[in-house]
Amino acid sequence: MAHATNDLVSTDIEGYLRAHERKSLLRFITCGSVDDGKSTLIGRLLYDAKLVFADHLAALEADSKRVGTQGDDLDFALLVDGLAAEREQGITIDVAYRFFSTERRKFIVADTPGHEQYTRNMVTGASTADLAVILVDARKGVLTQTRRHSHLVSLLGIRRIVLAVNKLDLVDYDQDVFTAVEEEYRAFAAGIGLTDITCIPMSALRGDNITEAGPHMPWYTGPSLIGYLESVDVTDDPDSRPFRLPVQWVNRPDLDFRGFAGQIAGGRVRPGDPVRVLPSGRESTVARIVTADGDLDEAVTDQSVTVTLADEIDVSRGDVIAAAADPPQVADQFRCRLIWMSEEPMLPGRTYLFKLGALGTGVAIGRPNYVLNVNTMEHTAARTLALNDIGVCDIRLDRPVPFDPYAENRHTGGFIVIDRLTRTTVAAGLLDFALRRSQNVHRQSVEVDKRERARRKGQRPAALWFTGLSGAGKSTIANLVEKRLHDEGHHTYLLDGDNLRHGLNKDLGFTDADRVENVRRAAEVTRLMVDSGLIVLASFISPFRAERRFARSLFGEGEFIEIHVDTPLHVAESRDRKGLYAKARRGRLVHFTGVDSPYEPPESPELRLDGGGSLSAEECAHLVVEHLRAAGVLTPAQEES
Repeated sequence: MAHATNDLVSTDIEGYLRAHERKSLLRFITCGSVDDGKSTLIGRLLYDAKLVFADHLAALEADSKRVGTQGDDLDFALLVDGLAAEREQGITIDVAYRFFSTERRKFIVADTPGHEQYTRNMVTGASTADLAVILVDARKGVLTQTRRHSHLVSLLGIRRIVLAVNKLDLVDYDQDVFTAVEEEYRAFAAGIGLTDITCIPMSALRGDNITEAGPHMPWYTGPSLIGYLESVDVTDDPDSRPFRLPVQWVNRPDLDFRGFAGQIAGGRVRPGDPVRVLPSGRESTVARIVTADGDLDEAVTDQSVTVTLADEIDVSRGDVIAAAADPPQVADQFRCRLIWMSEEPMLPGRTYLFKLGALGTGVAIGRPNYVLNVNTMEHTAARTLALNDIGVCDIRLDRPVPFDPYAENRHTGGFIVIDRLTRTTVAAGLLDFALRRSQNVHRQSVEVDKRERARRKGQRPAALWFTGLSGAGKSTIANLVEKRLHDEGHHTYLLDGDNLRHGLNKDLGFTDADRVENVRRAAEVTRLMVDSGLIVLASFISPFRAERRFARSLFGEGEFIEIHVDTPLHVAESRDRKGLYAKARRGRLVHFTGVDSPYEPPESPELRLDGGGSLSAEECAHLVVEHLRAAGVLTPAQEES
């Protein structure tokens, strides 16, 4: 080590390790605006805690001279800023986790980014923290990002805040400057429910009030930062909550053992306790609590265990084993708060992936009820969510899931949203409550179903989904196909995108979000018409794969036939009798597919038609009809009995 180590290490290493194991652990984050000194603070903490090894110290000295910002002095931020881009720009980009220990406590600290574009990384660091150290540059006061981070830590359930007013050395350690910042922050924090706030004036670079009081601020009589972190009580007694065990793995090594492994998300459990498995609702009792070190008589929150049950009941990955007397709720529609973390905006109606622990399912996000303005705390109207927006939305899942409100349990109430195509995490969410509407709306049973309607019409109902660029020839081909089918005696209907925009979808524009909703409505109408026994020809640009995938999901096996009219852009543009492409090229028509809005071609359609000129529209229509005949859609008309 670079400094003297604890004498106990050299005299009684086993005693030291036992004492170290008994120390409590505090997880905290540092956050704030750019250049407030977060990395410098953590670097100073590591240095003062004597956790900088000799080779690291030598490297720090060399790096400080080469890329540091403190002249001949050590640049402590370089201990934490590990990415090359961070060192080059002098900023934090990724979340950096560091472990250190004092005589009284162990710590895991997350250094989170200050730049607004990396707010999503800050959310990651805050999701497991017990306390937040929010830094403020004494010269700048409370900034927008200070407010944003404060609101985020409040949303994520962190209630204890250290306001570290840093860089007092640059304002001559002026008490009035510190007092003004403290008063401004407390007034703001009270409005978002943060009241447990400890304000500490400091200089992370010079070490004032980091581990001990410096000589420059005799007017401050409160604790140093380390003194506060060592003594603050963050116990929330999660063991007093109802028992929750989200199942991460069904452990079946042989025919004689079947256990359910996971990390306890709340409460405690003992053999013999009655439990209920959600969402199925089946009940049993705990037979054993199994670990690698043997069976336990009791397990508590945060322990990873394998539980066996007394009865052979169905339990799968993603289920929750809970206290039978106090189980979580089960629902498929929720009011939630979303923190949007993607540069691509949220598209209401698009189907994303919902991930809550080990449980995954599809989710459709509704248009935001409102977006929070972090500066004024006002609720503002919005049609979508953009990067770093905090919004309140209603969501609909593909199936019911067990949950607790986030305010009651982070683990069973916090989720992420994943883009189906790119597999990237686009949002973090907090479940507030279930929407009861799904329990009050029931499907009406009918005597005449789709099979009977199709039998009477003598055909197999299907959705022919024509997709392609504007001017590709979709509507022309679909019209010719319908005429052929009609002449053969089949029951059809042609749904055209332009026609729907004169009625059902006339309230929608052409933004990406509106296009998603346009296709969603068209797909639902198509589904109803197929249910009536018709062969429906749906002609829509439908530029996004995600929405075409959603449309396909509404239909049974073989009912959805995707037909890509594959026409090169220059050919489609040459056919533009309406002048739409020309307007788009001049900037008079925005969000036009193929010009300033993307078209995502189908990857594996049932039928791909060359719309570039090698085939006439009549030949394309003939290929469609022959495909339908081969697929068994055009079965001979059946005579009535």
